[in-house]
Amino acid sequence: MPTAEEMLSTGAVRSLARILDAPTIRAVELAGASFSERGRLVRDALLADLPAAYGSFERAIRKAMKDPDFTGWMIWPVTEAVAARAVPGAFDQGLALVADLTSRLTGEFALRTFLDADLDRTLATALRWTESPDEHVRRLASEGTRPRLPWARRVAAIFDDPQSTVPILDALHRDPSPYVRRSVANHLNDISRSDPALAVDVATRWLTTDTLPVVRHALRTLVKAADPAALALLGFPPPAGLTVVGPSLGAVAVRVGDELPFEFTLRNDGGADVRLAVDYVVHHRKANGSLSPKVFKLTVRTLAAGESVTITRRHSFRPISTRVYHPGEHAMELQVNGRTFGRTSFELHPQG
Repeated sequence: MPTAEEMLSTGAVRSLARILDAPTIRAVELAGASFSERGRLVRDALLADLPAAYGSFERAIRKAMKDPDFTGWMIWPVTEAVAARAVPGAFDQGLALVADLTSRLTGEFALRTFLDADLDRTLATALRWTESPDEHVRRLASEGTRPRLPWARRVAAIFDDPQSTVPILDALHRDPSPYVRRSVANHLNDISRSDPALAVDVATRWLTTDTLPVVRHALRTLVKAADPAALALLGFPPPAGLTVVGPSLGAVAVRVGDELPFEFTLRNDGGADVRLAVDYVVHHRKANGSLSPKVFKLTVRTLAAGESVTITRRHSFRPISTRVYHPGEHAMELQVNGRTFGRTSFELHPQG
């Protein structure tokens, strides 16, 4: 994960001050500020330096757009300043300017201000953007309206009514650009976290051979959560006639920093081929002593009638920034087409 300085860097902010001839930005102190704090500081400095009247403000931004250096993460606080200046008096002009800026890096964060101010008006504009010849603008329609857009504040109206953005996704799920389609899949995945039934219903309408990658990526959270409707849609119904042996652990204890080997066997005792989505679950000990499951993707296999396969893997307990390991009893189990098998306990010891 890049640092705040690697994204909205001091150098980028100084370049922005030069491009816009904005003295207040030059004085912004970024040392120790987080990524979001940097964005707010630069946005506020822009609002202090640039004209208060929207027309003059936009002309200053349009002039800056002629400079090839006006690009990258410096665009983020610029679009936030555009939204702050445009709402409510220059709503449509502000949306158009954000759309023109988005190809230089981003416009999706600024869209939240417009959505909060007038949801229907902004969604109608976003729906028109789905027909833009610019893939960046089409992506803005999907990404800017995501219910759980990373680093962005939530828009309560969208979060409470996930159906409101589905027409945008319907218009873009077959988009020729992988960049746009990935945003659509991430958007539907956001919806799946709060309304699984709606996400599966939308994915069912979309599903063809061509759209399978989009659907699979959109339903990834539901698949990990063993949602039966999502699994069935992707061709993984509850496994009939399947025998699972294991997991057999290679040790009863492992240290933080080491790996735990494990092995299991799958056998198809039925009379027809069976398609299997095989994951495994590690139940990590939390600080309060309870166990919390984390699903890890493993493999997809098709077993013919009477066929068996033995699979060996290793799970790493190497320290990572997103997880704190707490010593004590842990557990592992398999998850096959949403069903769990063979939960087995082991001890995790502190790093030696």
